Amino acid sequence: MDKNELYNLSDDALLEQKKKMLTSKRWYALSFGFLAGVVIFGLANWLLFSEKRYGFLLPVIIPVFLMYKMVKTPNKHKDLEEVLKERNLK
Repeated sequence: MDKNELYNLSDDALLEQKKKMLTSKRWYALSFGFLAGVVIFGLANWLLFSEKRYGFLLPVIIPVFLMYKMVKTPNKHKDLEEVLKERNLK
């Protein structure tokens, strides 16, 4: 939503948007943690395996790339957080 659209919402509607934002942030954190776990597991397996082959790189590079994209995307809830702060709805 645009910041101007958020200003037109009632307090109850903003609080509903806040619930959706929190759910979205939880899924973001969960997926990031899962991807980090996949990377750690892949690297640990490679270090413990007796034959060091570099075929493990593809399953490890894909989660690293996805984690990079997740970190570099702009915060899409920034406007909502600002409006909630202005109205003291935290």
